[in-house]
Amino acid sequence: MALVRLGKDPESPSGGSPTIYLDEEKDTYIVQGWTVDDVERLRQMDIPGHESAVEIPRRMARFFLEVGGDDRTPDV
Repeated sequence: MALVRLGKDPESPSGGSPTIYLDEEKDTYIVQGWTVDDVERLRQMDIPGHESAVEIPRRMARFFLEVGGDDRTPDV
């Protein structure tokens, strides 16, 4: 499985996270972000046991192809 890195948070102080990837084989996105562990926020979501939630800043929405209108051109 080859992942395509679409973009890292340009304002991340360490430069390592969050990051958005595209799995071209499965046609899905993989999001690396901050673990949501605030109980009150988690109560507001209906998350099955086999799923989890991560958080990314709004500014990273541009890395999603549908949002950016890009034709699968990664911002690496």
